[in-house]
Amino acid sequence: MTSKLEQLKQYTTVVADTGDLEAIARLKPVDATTNPSLLLKAAALPGYAEHLKASMANGKGDIGLACDLFAVAVGQEVLKLIPGRVSTEVDARLSFDTAATLQRAERLVGLYEQAGVSRERVLIKIAATWEGIRAAEQLEKAGIQTNLTLLFSFAQAAACAEAGVFLISPFVGRIYDWYKKNEGRDYVGAEDPGVQSVSRIYDYYKANRYATVVMGASFRNTGQIEALAGCDRLTISPELLGKLAEDQGPLTRRLQPGNAGEAKIDLDEAAFRWQLNEDAMATEKLAEGIRLFARDQEKLEAQLKALA
Repeated sequence: MTSKLEQLKQYTTVVADTGDLEAIARLKPVDATTNPSLLLKAAALPGYAEHLKASMANGKGDIGLACDLFAVAVGQEVLKLIPGRVSTEVDARLSFDTAATLQRAERLVGLYEQAGVSRERVLIKIAATWEGIRAAEQLEKAGIQTNLTLLFSFAQAAACAEAGVFLISPFVGRIYDWYKKNEGRDYVGAEDPGVQSVSRIYDYYKANRYATVVMGASFRNTGQIEALAGCDRLTISPELLGKLAEDQGPLTRRLQPGNAGEAKIDLDEAAFRWQLNEDAMATEKLAEGIRLFARDQEKLEAQLKALA
């Protein structure tokens, strides 16, 4: 019997949710994702010390540019180990500014291209706010593909699909956390609210022939991953990838095209904001996620400034 990880790879593209080069080399994912929290962890690894110094030096006093240079340096190292793409995130503090998000995304892609990495190997991660989705829509038309992150609600998913974004990252584990805390109970397998959210989005996309890729993210246990086997992509931490690699039990495909899905909806800004407002979990987790990423961005900036 092959491992559950190898079985999962038969019908789901496995993505590593890390900047740890050793883990990526060992687990051999197709793609990899990073975010401000993961970049902060990478900055503490000895292997990135020179990249930190070079980023600060080449930033020439512009701390935002230095952070982008470091993010691209991490992305370059990751791309040496995978056949696919790396996701690199726009500063979370720009989540409500479409023009600034566009500008930062274009700079990140430009830095990659200056380093000899084509845009076809990069996905720009943007928070799935209304402003972020509008920025992603323009980027996609300009040939820069995007990964819409911090996605917790069906309204966010529907708006992303209509905008033609390349990929979304619904956060399974953080949805699970909210319901576990607020309902005072645990959830397993298909009854997990995070699993149900991704399953609903997947069926909606397939039923309405949206090309947007669904990539489940933010897992708390292997049960959540197994319940979403068959999803287009799943981005998984090295710890959980390791557990799947060690488990020799059978794995059943749970998601596949052809299931019934809801009729297509088209949300304008007012409808999007109202539906998001009516979803207490999504409203709270989106705001919290942006704040947490912003704090980690600030910590990374402080670490870079200390090198000046």
